[in-house]
Amino acid sequence: MPSLAQHPDLQVELPMTNSRADGEGDFARAASDLIATLLAMAGHDLRQPLQVIVGAHDLLARIPHGGAAQAQLTRAEDATKQLADQLDQLVEALRLREFANGDQIEPVLLGPILEQLASEFAEPARLKGVRLRVIPVGAAVFSHPVLLMGILRNLARNAIEYTPSDGRVLIGCRRHGSQMRLEVRDNGIGIAGADLGKVFRAFHRTDTIRSEGLGLGLFIVKSAADFLGHRIEVSSEIGRGSCFALVAKAAPPCATATPTAA
Repeated sequence: MPSLAQHPDLQVELPMTNSRADGEGDFARAASDLIATLLAMAGHDLRQPLQVIVGAHDLLARIPHGGAAQAQLTRAEDATKQLADQLDQLVEALRLREFANGDQIEPVLLGPILEQLASEFAEPARLKGVRLRVIPVGAAVFSHPVLLMGILRNLARNAIEYTPSDGRVLIGCRRHGSQMRLEVRDNGIGIAGADLGKVFRAFHRTDTIRSEGLGLGLFIVKSAADFLGHRIEVSSEIGRGSCFALVAKAAPPCATATPTAA
């Protein structure tokens, strides 16, 4: 795996300061609040019918099918998974906005978060034929449990998605002085050097062959990391895989915070 290189910060727009701009800013904030409310309602209202669809599919899958019927069931399963992933990304984006005010930084134990990741992604990795290894740890960082889990969840999901069958995904951490590095490594398809500066943009997809997904996963990762004061580093090579690292300030090991349930 090539050495990690810090990813450049995304461009930010400076706030306007004149009175007209302030008025426009108030309007923009109101519009943003409305959009966030609508998205929250959609995220909540879509979960129940999605669960019904998943339950109906599971019942149908138990009945022996062949030929075209089996192929259609497989397509339905893939479509349901895509919808669930998109809904998860919307919810995680809303969580980022929810925690955007106030001091949310606290000591967070990494052990429970990594255990949850291992449990959550064990089955998706197994079904894909990817060997997932999550190294347990007793360390802690200064972060926010919900946002930190969202960052690592998106990185793990991407690693499994873009790693072919018989590939490997490794999640672990190591300390460097006062900093803790949480790494998600894979030996998947990799990212071209020309695309490394674009992967954290909203709606950007590095793999043009895959049309599913909203292209928000890494944008959420970068936005949440910026809000928390963490650093994201990435290195990758086409055909050899990628390594995404979150760098956060280490906390005393006696920290008692635990991740918030998803």
